[in-house]
Amino acid sequence: MNLRRNQRYTAEVYTGSLNDIMFFLLLFFLIVSTLASPSVVKLLLPQTKTSQAITKPQISLAVTNEKKYYINNKEVPASQLEVELKKATQNNNESLVILRFDKALTVQDLVDVLQIGSNLKIKMVLATQSLTNLK
Repeated sequence: MNLRRNQRYTAEVYTGSLNDIMFFLLLFFLIVSTLASPSVVKLLLPQTKTSQAITKPQISLAVTNEKKYYINNKEVPASQLEVELKKATQNNNESLVILRFDKALTVQDLVDVLQIGSNLKIKMVLATQSLTNLK
């Protein structure tokens, strides 16, 4: 007596509603992504491929993200920044201040430092990172 069946059963997954689920998920994520940042303005910023060498005497002014100021790797208090810059540049009239400013700081912090340089009639150049260093 043979009790075995001749048909074999295979497992199947019904995927008919998968298209509907994917459509609703896509629609949900599109709506949420537009609401996440409604006031963002996208800008294309200029980039540089070459750098320019400076031959004038240089003074380095670095500002960290904690608003610590360093003139030629020597820490200077914020209240004494103008006095120390004047001391550093009084020996040479053609000296150039290379400003290395942390990108986490605000534009107002940058303007405050540039205003000090303008008051002292010092030429300041903002150092940037070139594209070749990023790759």
